[in-house]
Amino acid sequence: MRACVPLTVAILCGLAWAGLYLAPNSCQGRCLEAFDKHHSCHCNARCPEFGNCCEDFESLCGHEGFSHSSDAITKEELQSVSEKIYRADTNKARKEDIVLNSQNCISPSETRDQVDRCPEPLFTYVNEKLFSKPTYSAFLNLLNNYQRATGRGEHFTAQELAEQDTFLREIMKTAVMKELYGFLHQQNRYSSEQEFVSDLKNMWFGLYSRSKEERDSSGFEHVFSGEVKKGKVTGFHNWIRFYMQEKEGLVDYYSHIYDGPWDSYPDVLAMQFNWDGYYKEVGSAFIGSSPEFEFALYSLCFIARPGKVCQLSLGGHPLAIQTYTWNKSTYGNGKKYIATAYVVSSTH
Repeated sequence: MRACVPLTVAILCGLAWAGLYLAPNSCQGRCLEAFDKHHSCHCNARCPEFGNCCEDFESLCGHEGFSHSSDAITKEELQSVSEKIYRADTNKARKEDIVLNSQNCISPSETRDQVDRCPEPLFTYVNEKLFSKPTYSAFLNLLNNYQRATGRGEHFTAQELAEQDTFLREIMKTAVMKELYGFLHQQNRYSSEQEFVSDLKNMWFGLYSRSKEERDSSGFEHVFSGEVKKGKVTGFHNWIRFYMQEKEGLVDYYSHIYDGPWDSYPDVLAMQFNWDGYYKEVGSAFIGSSPEFEFALYSLCFIARPGKVCQLSLGGHPLAIQTYTWNKSTYGNGKKYIATAYVVSSTH
């Protein structure tokens, strides 16, 4: 599996996997400038809210909403624990569990064309026995708990709240999440597993407003289920969600711009698609990973590098994840919710 162009070239030509924006240049000399829709990335005070900051925004502009104490966890420690999490993912798909038909690879400059260049679905075959595993089953139960349109308030039933607890309980039984908790406990981020799980529930499932006054969004909904805002798909970075929606005829796979270097699952694909009438310009997703694996890596990066690029290592290959904090509301003692998290490259 490989990129259609070297990923460093793709980034320089304009690749940024925020989903709606092409690749950033730099915030050098641009901090707190006025918003300009013609710019590919932004450096104003509200860019973290909209997830369209340039990659070096935090380091150059020093936004006060970010935590700088996160630097206590070193890059080497992040790479080490991510390799341990990678090895611990025994629930991931095997090679024979998924037949992927990635078809047409386009250049970054073509992502705005909205042209369907792939006549066949992305997934030719998925062994759905995977979905009977406890963490997959609990994850799937969460996906129908959301309205994708922002501006429409989310209201969880007692059953839906219980499904959140079931998902967290099931993933905490896995070696992946035990590895993550053990690392964060050793780093003095959490004193108990109960504290850790409570924080995960708040940061991922806590509701906030992306539009008007309604509490219409959460980190989990945005990243794993997907949303539609101002006529465009935002978030939607999960392969299981993609497969299920494609199977129902609601997702039409258009093309991809990057296929990662891994020769087994999980892999990474950056793709273009139409979701029931709305376009996703670039959506990166792990392919074949377990729900707990993605949840663990995104959580690790949000806790260790909130609002920054987080440099990891998976199977000897570098991988970078970008997270953003939601700065308009908080939980607990001023803690930030997850606004978004996604793979940005495997070249850092």
